[in-house]
Amino acid sequence: MTHTHFVPNHAGGACADTYERPLMTNFTDLGLNAALLKAVATEGYSVPTPIQVQAIPPALTGRDVQGIAQTGTGKTAAFALPILQRLGASKSRPAPKTCRALVLAPTRELAGQIAESFRVYGRHTGLTVALVFGGVPKPRQSRQLAAGVDILVATPGRLLDHLNDRAVRLDCVETLVLDEADHMLDLGFIIPIRRIAALTPAKRQTLLFTATMPPEIAKLADGLLRDPVHVAVAVAATTAERVTQHVMFVDTSAKRGALRDLLAKSKGRTLVFTRTKHGADRVVKYLDEYGVPSAAIHGNKSQGQRERALADFRSGSTRVLVATDIAARGIDVDDVTHVINFDLPNVPESYVHRIGRTARAGASGVAISLCGPDERPFLRGIEKLIRAKVPVLLAA
Repeated sequence: MTHTHFVPNHAGGACADTYERPLMTNFTDLGLNAALLKAVATEGYSVPTPIQVQAIPPALTGRDVQGIAQTGTGKTAAFALPILQRLGASKSRPAPKTCRALVLAPTRELAGQIAESFRVYGRHTGLTVALVFGGVPKPRQSRQLAAGVDILVATPGRLLDHLNDRAVRLDCVETLVLDEADHMLDLGFIIPIRRIAALTPAKRQTLLFTATMPPEIAKLADGLLRDPVHVAVAVAATTAERVTQHVMFVDTSAKRGALRDLLAKSKGRTLVFTRTKHGADRVVKYLDEYGVPSAAIHGNKSQGQRERALADFRSGSTRVLVATDIAARGIDVDDVTHVINFDLPNVPESYVHRIGRTARAGASGVAISLCGPDERPFLRGIEKLIRAKVPVLLAA
């Protein structure tokens, strides 16, 4: 029995693709080999997510895929599993200073998560994985690249450093992955991505995943993808269905007190967003003065500080993590109960990403935004993007 799945062409390119796929309810239905099925079973996975159901079969055949999905929907497995299977089916080994699959991610945290997922899913394949990102010395990364790796996960800036040092070359890349492409746009990585892609073979498989599809990403996708299968598990720029959203209108000077009151009422794990790094540090200092254990994670923190803050947040020893948008990419914690926007984002799409950090893995969550008088235009932009009014929550 087959199900005709029509996928809209969100990239704005040629005609949308219609992909015939069987109805699938189990990982064993996806065409994955025994080594990968054993790995996902060990992780406790049995039922694939919608993005995995739609993306894995065409990716296994070598098709280009453009996937639109919010965070927490299983995107990493949707591209990692088919890459591992395709690379494992070939007995060829990577030449020195080359990689066979290249995955680009916007932040160190997300890159680290992706690399770990490849290692976990590929534990029975014998394939090698390397991870390169900034903030740490390059020599150790260069030594790992010297032998050649099957899968390289990298942030664009550090990869360009290694390319400039001739520590790696990309002429053997069989599959190129762009994860969270819209956030790479936010960080100014579009030109570096085009430069990196130009160094890979023209005949390659490309997999592009994004939560939102601004025009610049649609243009990038059109330039990189060949006859792609378009898959979407949610309309672009929609917010998680299980997130209860509220906005509180408060004076800027009253935000800290409002945050303290909200944290006193919510005993769960809470992620607080600020627009700036210094703003994050100020919030942590304020919370510490009131006896609320918290930590900040942002670009000015060392890699060790970021990892410790995230580990404490995951373990529950710190229940409040204060983050900027850039640093929050890669925070993959299933039981975040609350997201509080101490500052509203000035980029509406960031709101979607922020509140997507709660209500993960089937859970529900609450997102509360503190809106100062000068942030009203930001709120209007958010409501226009999500096509809904955010309910007003009155301060106690």
